[in-house]
Amino acid sequence: MVLTMLVDLDHLLADPIFDPNRCSIGFHPLHSYWAIGAYCAMFFIPQARIVAVGLLFHMFTDYIDCLW
Repeated sequence: MVLTMLVDLDHLLADPIFDPNRCSIGFHPLHSYWAIGAYCAMFFIPQARIVAVGLLFHMFTDYIDCLW
């Protein structure tokens, strides 16, 4: 599950790379709503479930950052 943090590599595509006021959800390619839908679909594949849980938890924590 720790390897699911690699999903943040898509932040390197942004300019600037870090913006404290930017919400990751919907902005970065691996944080898009399409990607989140794919992570939800992965949850139903038994071999991919642990990765899906890690990715969905990552998206949830990034979403919490958007609320603050």
